[in-house]
Amino acid sequence: MAGSRGVVIAALIANGAIAVLKFLGFLVTQSPSMLSETYHSISDTGNQVFLLIGIRYSGKEESRTHPFGYGKAQFFYSFLVSVLLFGIAGWESLKHGYDAIMHGGHALGGMVTLVGYTFPGWYVNVVVLVGAIGFESYAFKKAAAELRRQIREYEWDGIVDAFRKTSDVTTLTAFTEDTIALLGAGIALVGVILSEITGNAVYDAIGAVCIGILLMSFSVALAWENKRLLLGESLPEQVEKNLQSIVRNHPGVAHVDDFRTVHVGPEKVLVTADVSFNSGLETNDIDTDITKIEDKLKAEDKRVKFVYLEPEV
Repeated sequence: MAGSRGVVIAALIANGAIAVLKFLGFLVTQSPSMLSETYHSISDTGNQVFLLIGIRYSGKEESRTHPFGYGKAQFFYSFLVSVLLFGIAGWESLKHGYDAIMHGGHALGGMVTLVGYTFPGWYVNVVVLVGAIGFESYAFKKAAAELRRQIREYEWDGIVDAFRKTSDVTTLTAFTEDTIALLGAGIALVGVILSEITGNAVYDAIGAVCIGILLMSFSVALAWENKRLLLGESLPEQVEKNLQSIVRNHPGVAHVDDFRTVHVGPEKVLVTADVSFNSGLETNDIDTDITKIEDKLKAEDKRVKFVYLEPEV
């Protein structure tokens, strides 16, 4: 949780500063891709706010109405981000870029006078976008480090495998968002430079369209990833088998009749099982064995927070 919060805060600071700079760049040059990138950074900033709310809310203690805690709040707020922020920002970027292509856009910005110096307006966009790439690289490095830590800890086969198996949607969202942010800034930079070199503003407008498509694609992908967790996904099959073998190999256990796992929050899993014990065991012995099994399961995988074993003799 601490690692995820640090990733989000780093991204929040970077995206907030970048959004202001990109908007100033748009005001100076009226560049369509700069406006799209402004939408992008605003949505990124709002994203971090929602994720921080999710982290804070998910930290609430279990209650009668929420016996397994509020961990799924992070899944909900991440899903909300995909629909409200990235979907809308992507659509607005796409629409603005399309209008610029059809009716003409402004990427060159004429000459600008600042602090006694006069220079081409497009310089502003280049400086802002290069600075944005620097800020986003910092946030990306933090998110990538946390994701790599989880890949090592859970022995996943890389980033693609992590996307399929992780329940830490906060880190997943931040990593993907920072990747998209770097790509978006790069696209905008190429569009601005091509428009300046050729004198044709259509390249800048095309950049805005590409950024819009990028944001909308991310919106769909993020919503899909959160869907599996909101619906109650289990642990990966091999991890589940390892946990089941711990129960099955415990002294006194005859066999495991049923075994199930489900994510109830980021890095928080519920395990339930129907376990047949040897007929010679007494009730007190069974209670002791159940406690030992619970401890073994939690020691094997730190994501296991709740264990419910139904004994059968």
